[in-house]
Amino acid sequence: MKSLRNLIFVVLVSLPLTAYAELPWQLSQHTRYMALGDSLAAGYGAVPAAQGYAYQLYASGVFDTVPNTLLSNAGIPGTTSRDILEHQLPQAIKALREREAVQPTFITLLIGGNDLLQILNGADPNQVLTDFQLNLTEILGTLRAALPHTRIYVGNLYTIPQIPGADDIVPVFNDIIAGVADAFDVPWANVYKEFLGKKDYLLINRRGADQFEVHPSNAGHRAIARAFRAVIE
Repeated sequence: MKSLRNLIFVVLVSLPLTAYAELPWQLSQHTRYMALGDSLAAGYGAVPAAQGYAYQLYASGVFDTVPNTLLSNAGIPGTTSRDILEHQLPQAIKALREREAVQPTFITLLIGGNDLLQILNGADPNQVLTDFQLNLTEILGTLRAALPHTRIYVGNLYTIPQIPGADDIVPVFNDIIAGVADAFDVPWANVYKEFLGKKDYLLINRRGADQFEVHPSNAGHRAIARAFRAVIE
């Protein structure tokens, strides 16, 4: 499964580069945006997936005009913070170093939901939280070192009250995200606040939804995009 996810990642990262390969003299004139993360970054829950928050940020013009913005969406469903550290990040940095002209101007990172699910599925909370903090620290440290001029933004997690334990553990994840982001002077988007009390933002509230449906609706993706815009603008 990880091999498949890695292949998808390489294809997604390469798409904009291939599209503009015939016009290399124009690449340095464009703003580049890369979305790192899990299924949320990939647009899961939105219908169509192109209504996902990363695509909404791109289309909103928050980074630059749409014709002057190149999007690389590297979101892969099922990704944990460890997966980003061991797979997404090395592949992204390798690809970007090989194509210096297309290093991203902006990166958004939204991660932690699948780490959270490990706890909700019975994993030791202390171990998962410790690993998450270490992974996020290394992720941001690596990005800062490899891409010193790139503007990086991190989103925190929304809670899902219908899932037992989520309301207690999500704030702990968010404290870690805020602490690590602040240590690297990385602005963090308060997705958690945007979702509070908004039932229509969560697919779990739809009739017939799975009891562990964790993805946001179209309205939820708009809320995530709104939270990121608040710290980008």
